[in-house]
Amino acid sequence: MTGADGRFTEAAMWQALANISDQLGVVDADARLLRLTNNAVFALPTAGLVVRITRTHRLHSRVYKVAALGVWFEDVDAPTIRLAPGVDQPVADGGLLATVWRFVAPHEPPPDAGDLGVALRAFHSLGTPPLNLPAWDPIGDARSRLDDAEGLADGDRDYLLAWCDRLEPRLQAFAASVEPGLVHGDAHEGNLLRVGSGRVLMCDFDATCIGPWQVDLVPPPANEARFGSTGGHSKLAAAYGYDITQDSSWHLLQEARELKMIAAAVPLLASAPGVGEEFQLRLRSVRTGDTNARWTAFGDLPR
Repeated sequence: MTGADGRFTEAAMWQALANISDQLGVVDADARLLRLTNNAVFALPTAGLVVRITRTHRLHSRVYKVAALGVWFEDVDAPTIRLAPGVDQPVADGGLLATVWRFVAPHEPPPDAGDLGVALRAFHSLGTPPLNLPAWDPIGDARSRLDDAEGLADGDRDYLLAWCDRLEPRLQAFAASVEPGLVHGDAHEGNLLRVGSGRVLMCDFDATCIGPWQVDLVPPPANEARFGSTGGHSKLAAAYGYDITQDSSWHLLQEARELKMIAAAVPLLASAPGVGEEFQLRLRSVRTGDTNARWTAFGDLPR
């Protein structure tokens, strides 16, 4: 059973969790849904597990990638969450795939951008894993979101595709000029967990790839430029030891980030309340060069 966006509904994902729990031989009356995006993420605190189930068949390659990364993270003692022991990964339920992780109870204080800088520096120092990871390809990702998207006007599609065409060779030239390394791909405070020892661990490796390390430092300052300053960028720069806004690649990478933040709305235009208006505001501000317009995070839009 799928919703209007082509992804499996919440009810279907709860049923998949029940089936996977049966396979694992676990029962957890306290199971709760943590997130429902490209994945349905469930916490089973009594069983000590977190189950991430992909909601679309199109992302199955990511599940195998993430499972392989989880094994490598354990081998190198990466600053990351760990796969559940004794489970063949990924776990299949019919046409759905899941990865199963050890549950980490969050501890105070919540991780901030300074913690992100420390975690990223350790993550980037791991080196390149002996895995066939995808190359960093922000334009390919943007184009995939634009393909056959419902609710996208032809004029807007044409503008975004032309933007992709203009930006792609510049990003390719930049990537070729930098020694490639491990890139988290979605590094922000929401993908950090603090454990009882105080150590902060990274999670959510769907976008992890091989590319320029600089791209992991871009979201905080790029977000502050559009959503308003939070002080996160200065904390990140101090903790990591590098200010990406002083890098010669900054404006190029900022533009790539803004394209991503606009293209991310496209699959939601036909189904999510308020996204259409926010999409138009973002697109209009870029097209007119309006750097004063303030964007609103999709998660903060009225439902």
